[in-house]
Amino acid sequence: MESETDLVRLLETLYESKNPTRRWLHRTRRDWIVAKLRECARAGAGRALEVGFGAGVYLDTLAESFTEATATDVDEGNLRHAAAIAARHPNLTLLRDDILETALPERAFDVILCSEVIEHFPDSAGALAAMRRLIAPEGRLILSTPQRYSLLELACRVALAPGVINLVRRIYGEAVFETGHVNLLTARAATEQIASAGFRVRERFSSGMYLPVAAEFGGERGLRLERWLENRARGGRMDWMLWTQYYVAEPA
Repeated sequence: MESETDLVRLLETLYESKNPTRRWLHRTRRDWIVAKLRECARAGAGRALEVGFGAGVYLDTLAESFTEATATDVDEGNLRHAAAIAARHPNLTLLRDDILETALPERAFDVILCSEVIEHFPDSAGALAAMRRLIAPEGRLILSTPQRYSLLELACRVALAPGVINLVRRIYGEAVFETGHVNLLTARAATEQIASAGFRVRERFSSGMYLPVAAEFGGERGLRLERWLENRARGGRMDWMLWTQYYVAEPA
């Protein structure tokens, strides 16, 4: 388990990386989710929940956008790190809670955010079913998770292997940690689990073209190529190559 210092280093690395591709991959996801949270807030939703807030990237947005914000995590280090954020927002409550055994009240939240979490649960279907019980009848679920066969996840199987990860750290010159992904889903599997949990998908998006070598050594030129390929792949037969799949869903 990473220390709180490691957590902060990782957060800074992902969104402020010296590597253009790494920085773009994570900022794209962050910006899409922030936009959806604000869109839901404009629609009048007042009570928001984030399941598995991790390093707390979205906590400020949740607190600033909704009347009441609750954020849960199972990791005590994450909770301690987020305490400084919660101190700035009286309407933000942090709780230690496991979504699979949640003590939160049913139908209590107008918006539930779950970003880059269900891939860490062997029982992602159970986690989605629990979120369905927590969401209000007119609520919205904002979900993101990696695509199982995306080029980045395939590359990670090699890059994060023992004996290789230290080389990757030298190449990037930044903090690199193992992902901890144990349950990567294809778009088809994710859509089926969302539906089985009792949700109906309103919107789908994908992002994150990654090209080995071009990403590590191509700089801004490599990023321009990846952006072009991403636009070509999104929504088509090559969509599976893109790293992250996003959904906005509502109770069916």
